[in-house]
Amino acid sequence: MLKIEDIEPYLMARRPELVRFAAMQLRDHDKAEDAVQETLMAAFVNLDRFEHRSELKTWLFGILKNKIVDQIRQGGRELALNDVVADDADESEFMDKLFKQNGLWRNNARPAHWVEPDESLQNQQFWRVFEACMTHLPERTARVFMMRELLELETQEICRTLAISDSNCWVILHRARLGLRNCLEIQWFGEKA
Repeated sequence: MLKIEDIEPYLMARRPELVRFAAMQLRDHDKAEDAVQETLMAAFVNLDRFEHRSELKTWLFGILKNKIVDQIRQGGRELALNDVVADDADESEFMDKLFKQNGLWRNNARPAHWVEPDESLQNQQFWRVFEACMTHLPERTARVFMMRELLELETQEICRTLAISDSNCWVILHRARLGLRNCLEIQWFGEKA
């Protein structure tokens, strides 16, 4: 069984990673600090419940994900004008050419130079570039993408939390993927999109 005095240095060493992850999600350093503080408190209080079925770091990030989702839910239903999606037939047709119905890339639309994605995912520098690319997306677009891909929320939960329609959610996800693709091709893979 883990003891607080044994685990405290480990948890404090993870703090910068946790804050960076939360800040990426919430786009507010103070809210990120709050979420991490709540995470560390929950970890200390519930340390006896850690069952070693996963890595301690995975358990810690799981707690943080829940704290972030709670903060997003509490954040209300703010709406930025640039996130309102109109029914634009041209954009819809363009998206259909790039993505399958399930949101995956069509084979002929995949980024050209992403032949070794596993190597990139293992590289910490890649994640720094990815984080920078995320910060250049519109706030709501980045939030929807992170809720879906990093926090692993279902589309219905995202729509309910942010008060958006299902189709709006999918369009926002497509825009996020396109923005990330463009940024990563230029900043990481060195190709103009």
